[in-house]
Amino acid sequence: MRKLKLGVIGLGRAFALMAPTLARDPRVELVGAADPRAEALRQFESEFRGRAYTVVKDLIKDPQVEAIYIATPHEHHAEQAVAAAAAGKHVLVEKPMALSVDECREMVAAARKHGVALIVGHSHSFDLPVLHARRLIESGRFGRVRMISALNYTDFLYRPRRPEELRNAVLNQSSHHVDIVRLLAPAPLKAVRAHTGMWDAARPAEGAYAALLKIEGGAFASLVYSGYAHFDSDEFMGWIGESGQKKDPAQYGAARKALAGRDELSFKNARNYGGAEFRTSEIVRHPHFGVIIVSCEKADLRPLPNGVMIHADDEQRLEPLAAPEVPRAGVIDELYDAAVNRLTPLHDGAWGLATTEACLAILESARSGREVPLKQQTSASRT
Repeated sequence: MRKLKLGVIGLGRAFALMAPTLARDPRVELVGAADPRAEALRQFESEFRGRAYTVVKDLIKDPQVEAIYIATPHEHHAEQAVAAAAAGKHVLVEKPMALSVDECREMVAAARKHGVALIVGHSHSFDLPVLHARRLIESGRFGRVRMISALNYTDFLYRPRRPEELRNAVLNQSSHHVDIVRLLAPAPLKAVRAHTGMWDAARPAEGAYAALLKIEGGAFASLVYSGYAHFDSDEFMGWIGESGQKKDPAQYGAARKALAGRDELSFKNARNYGGAEFRTSEIVRHPHFGVIIVSCEKADLRPLPNGVMIHADDEQRLEPLAAPEVPRAGVIDELYDAAVNRLTPLHDGAWGLATTEACLAILESARSGREVPLKQQTSASRT
């Protein structure tokens, strides 16, 4: 098997979460990275033996780099993806794809013009339990999907953040929720009605949302999210955290306590890849994004960190899934197949554009008080 030679732009939190995958998946080789932080580049050189760049365009010009993983702040995604595509590099860009539908269109057009693959992820729609739930739906054994309920309560707002991260909190987190719903839904989304909450003057952000998504054909989905670090919905997931790590419920309030009295940017840099306080967690189960319940005509399906629970007419059982050998391997599945095997990825640019449109519609609906129709939607293909 030939290795796909990968370069990375941005060695922050997103990269830190993907680093175990990139280190352990034999299909990829990290050959270069660009970041302004010297400590991050030093750790990258030590861990991956790749070339370190402080200037993004120098990484993009590197002739050994075949594909580029863009893990920078959201406002840089469009410009960097367009530049990478123009250099003939395949692109894996973190969610949210960009900050506007127009930027997404530019990225899609650049990838098409230069004949490269564009994949948007990681989102939790790559998680194996979610994909397995989709396969169960496609089997037809449980009838049509009628309703999807999704709920997640986290401490997102009280992890160290840059100001723009706080401003884009809803877009950041709803990208997971919307991607999951779109993967499991029986048809494209049709419209969004939503409310958001901004409840802490010290954290100037919309840190919660509730949204109702209309799906073509009559199905619908409800999304509820809070990042205010009170209730933790990982309690419903057997105290397995979002990344698949074990959590200690006795550590209640840890995020607020850690943040109190510290310079936020310095704290964030210290916890980022290469920083003095950077730590990794052991992944023991599959990642998740809170409670997801898919209500079909003959069963409710619930993805869990260890499988999919089936609540059918006459039985209740778990279809187990073994713990992941390589976390987030689904991202590499799509990237490698697109770049090397020339297969069309599910999470391509059109997919990412549709998710971004729906996420932005949550904000628009909350601010206007009106239902927002969607015009750029696609649907996961059904077999």
